[in-house]
Amino acid sequence: MTRTQKMRGENMVVQSTRFGPLEVGDQDIISFPQGLPGFEDEKAFVYLPYGPDSPFAFLQSVGEPALTFFIAEPFPFFTDYEFELSDDRAKEIGITADSPFQVFCIVTVPDNLEEMTANLLAPLVVNWKERRAIQTVLDNKGYTTRHRLFPGGFPQKTKEGK
Repeated sequence: MTRTQKMRGENMVVQSTRFGPLEVGDQDIISFPQGLPGFEDEKAFVYLPYGPDSPFAFLQSVGEPALTFFIAEPFPFFTDYEFELSDDRAKEIGITADSPFQVFCIVTVPDNLEEMTANLLAPLVVNWKERRAIQTVLDNKGYTTRHRLFPGGFPQKTKEGK
């Protein structure tokens, strides 16, 4: 069997060393026309939400079973995070005034989970209408590739469970 195999109409099976075989449809695939820096040949990824209402998700390469990125929406962790996407970069993935898009950052997960970091210097921008995305490297000198998601440790629950 090949790494990616068509089955039952529009669905296909994507092989993943992390998740096993994944049956996905076209609506689950995000195209990166330029690939990702360091992975220019990987142009298609399956978007796998971590859970309902979670800012986390996985990007599983369609073509390389061992390539999975853990990603997160930056805004729940960095409320003042902002950047401008050039018109040329927005045009690459078809972003217009009526195109919903979302921003993610690649997360590094060390042995101590409280030390997870996000790459704010090179966010992923996803155009959900077109299912196309880019990773853009920012000129902002205030952002790095390793911003801690939980600088004060994991949030503590109160006695009421909040």
